[in-house]
Amino acid sequence: MSRELLILRHAKSAWDTGARTDFERPLAKRGRKDAPRVGRWLNEQGLVPDYVVSSPAERAKQTVIAVCEQMGIGEEGIHWDSRIYHASSGALLDVLNECPPAAQRMMIAGHNPGLEILLQNLVSDDIPPPPDYKLMPTAAVAHLEILSSWHDLEGGLARLISLTRARSLTGV
Repeated sequence: MSRELLILRHAKSAWDTGARTDFERPLAKRGRKDAPRVGRWLNEQGLVPDYVVSSPAERAKQTVIAVCEQMGIGEEGIHWDSRIYHASSGALLDVLNECPPAAQRMMIAGHNPGLEILLQNLVSDDIPPPPDYKLMPTAAVAHLEILSSWHDLEGGLARLISLTRARSLTGV
């Protein structure tokens, strides 16, 4: 049985909040609107993950909590992993390799450029660039079919099913 991976980039963050560090930056108004919309869409599509891991950075945390809330997943069902913040594709792959073997659909939430590079590395085919050349803009979610176990996952062992941006979700 194949597995599925949802790669979620945090929603739009605010720069003018007085946050002392990049790690503490919260979501902007648009991000607070987009995150629940993505969660509702995932729920409507039947794409509820059975394992969720996220960066603990404030903007990622606010995003994944809002997304998961729309799917009936409480904060206690989210695993926080500091390795995801400022992670390379290799570090993100290490996180995925540690996913519980029983998980069939996993969601990882974090930041660019790591997530975008991870997506490109996992997918065996070239991904055509969008018109704006932003593969994973804020509040985007990539849905992949994984062609291996989590433990054995490596580059080229995934197939892109869809790439959805919050801005494209109308009426959700």
